[in-house]
Amino acid sequence: MSEVKIAGVMRSRDYSPNHIGNDAAIFNATAEQLRKRGFVVNVYSEEKFKSCDIEEDVVLNMCRDAASIKKLQKLEDAGKLVLNSGYGIENCTRERMARILLGSGIPYPESIIVNTDESVKDMLSRVGMNNCWVKCGGHSQHKEDVSYVRHRDEAQEILQEYFYRGINRAVINKHIVGDLVKFYGVKGTPFFHWFFPFERGHVMQDYGVDIDLTKERKLDESKLKAYCEQACEELNVMIYGGDCIVGVDGKITIIDFNDWPSYAPCSNEAAPHIAKRVLAEIKEFISKREK
Repeated sequence: MSEVKIAGVMRSRDYSPNHIGNDAAIFNATAEQLRKRGFVVNVYSEEKFKSCDIEEDVVLNMCRDAASIKKLQKLEDAGKLVLNSGYGIENCTRERMARILLGSGIPYPESIIVNTDESVKDMLSRVGMNNCWVKCGGHSQHKEDVSYVRHRDEAQEILQEYFYRGINRAVINKHIVGDLVKFYGVKGTPFFHWFFPFERGHVMQDYGVDIDLTKERKLDESKLKAYCEQACEELNVMIYGGDCIVGVDGKITIIDFNDWPSYAPCSNEAAPHIAKRVLAEIKEFISKREK
């Protein structure tokens, strides 16, 4: 398989808020693992990828820009192997992700999807949402693209700011009380890394909720991983990460699911598993092509 060449497309800096170095680190580590297995990996910036022809049969990418995603989909339709799929990356934009996860049975917060130029205060009142999260409908570019609000007037103000910034659609998630958990995985592999990024109760206290700090902090890892494997199928992604909330009763709610995250706390451990999964996908790709 050494004759198979891989186009490696790095993520634009515009879509790496606070993670430019981490995104580059996991991408380069994965590319190096593939080179050790005999593959030629030609690296492109996302900007270069959008403007040039891609001759390689395999496109391994961290793209997020809308034009890049459309190009990935065209290459995939033309018979190239694209990882993550351009269709999967599009599914991880927040509006599409919310619609897919809400319809899949995977625990996801009660949500409404709105235009940023519409009035939502009455709508939020009808569904009983006060504390909630207002999120841009696409991929995040700035930290302000995910905003916690404590009342409906504040939600309306955030939507207006999005509208002025040219963001047309938004997802409003009900705030879930519990501890934040970050997770990283690779579909169909043993690799799965998760951790609590804050001290016990930090998230709940920050958002004005009284909790019992004497209760033991627990997470059912097997259940979370099962939800993630299901989400991979529903969203059509292979290299993934995200966030969930674990309630005081242990209930898991997925609140975000990302196509190829930074793997910042575990990039050295993740890269070989990503490379092995890519290798398996290439073997299957070649087998189908030779039939």
